[in-house]
Amino acid sequence: MTPDHVFIDSLGTKVAGREQMRQGWQSYLKMVPDYTIAVQETFINESVVVMLGRAGGTYAPGGPLLPENRWQTPVALRAVVRGSLIAEWRVYADNEPMRRLMLSR
Repeated sequence: MTPDHVFIDSLGTKVAGREQMRQGWQSYLKMVPDYTIAVQETFINESVVVMLGRAGGTYAPGGPLLPENRWQTPVALRAVVRGSLIAEWRVYADNEPMRRLMLSR
């Protein structure tokens, strides 16, 4: 990530700064330790990369990875690359599968 990296989620929430985003990912991976993105298609236009696929994982904040807490959703990702680093990362995904699991606990 670039030092001035910007992350924007599906709801439009922005996190600015590499260190803030590093902390954000660390927190997220504590909730979903097996989070994965499976890219099925990639489109590149100069410094912009768009990836389509699926995102998923298991909602397990501090606990075991239970099969009933596994979720998966289609995802579109947009990255702006500067040099060899990512300056912007946008996620377009339906957060409802994860939100349902969080509310059921």
